[in-house]
Amino acid sequence: MQMASFTGFLRTILIILLVWYGIKILMRLFAPYLVRYMSKKMQERFSGPGQPRQEERNHPKEGETIIDKIPERRQTSDKKVGEYVDYEEID
Repeated sequence: MQMASFTGFLRTILIILLVWYGIKILMRLFAPYLVRYMSKKMQERFSGPGQPRQEERNHPKEGETIIDKIPERRQTSDKKVGEYVDYEEID
């Protein structure tokens, strides 16, 4: 009777290992597709209905003005930052 329970236990362990390695192999095959699908969905979710898609941004409409480079703003400050205080040592 103990031999039958041991073979049943061994058989259960073998089935668990086969299922585990089968899932690992399937995940390795389908993981790139799953990640690509999820990233595409997240991109659609964050772009939202109010924002144009990437394809629409690259192709401007006729008569639309596009600014490729924003000019740098050089701000010079004429304000004095503070007063200069000259300290003398006292003996």
